[in-house]
Amino acid sequence: MIDKFDEILELSAEHVIAVLVSLSIAAVFGVATGLLVWQRPIARSLAIATTGVILTIPSMALLALMIPTFGLGWLPTIVALSLYSLLPIVRNTVVGLREVPLAVMESAKGMGMSKTKVLFKIQLPMAWPVIITGLRVATQLAIGIAAIAAYVAGPGLGEYIFKGLSSLGAKNALNFALTGTVMIVIIALLFDALFAAISRLTTSKGIRA
Repeated sequence: MIDKFDEILELSAEHVIAVLVSLSIAAVFGVATGLLVWQRPIARSLAIATTGVILTIPSMALLALMIPTFGLGWLPTIVALSLYSLLPIVRNTVVGLREVPLAVMESAKGMGMSKTKVLFKIQLPMAWPVIITGLRVATQLAIGIAAIAAYVAGPGLGEYIFKGLSSLGAKNALNFALTGTVMIVIIALLFDALFAAISRLTTSKGIRA
């Protein structure tokens, strides 16, 4: 690890960047989808079912299917991770918005607030703890699945894991696999701590209580 410290750091940075980019894309589409369908039963069920089906597709199979369209490297990795991250974000956005008490929204409308103001000043702040939990779960999913991206020459620590597994019995095979795995676990723990801090800092004390 000392001899390959720079390479490990580079692969870890690639892993983090791939997750952040994918999560950003999934968050935009996931939250937007949740906002559009949370009041529409059929559309809501369809959105959650569709994103759920995507999550059931084996990651290696999905990445392989993307090769003819997106080729190898970063692009299929980002697309796959974004798709896998959608379910917890869409589902938690819907759940968070639906859990806002109707009486609270009616009171806000009675005070003269428009639907847009009710959404952004009442519903989203109250739904935020549930939404960020969805983002937190999506991040952990993306961190783990990103390791499979090495299958399509994607970025990240999966390169070390695949390298180790493909050369089992060789001198440093186990070292490569363990290094990749341990670094992914460390990244996952750091992200989880970060989201816990963000959730605490961005949730009002009244809701936390």
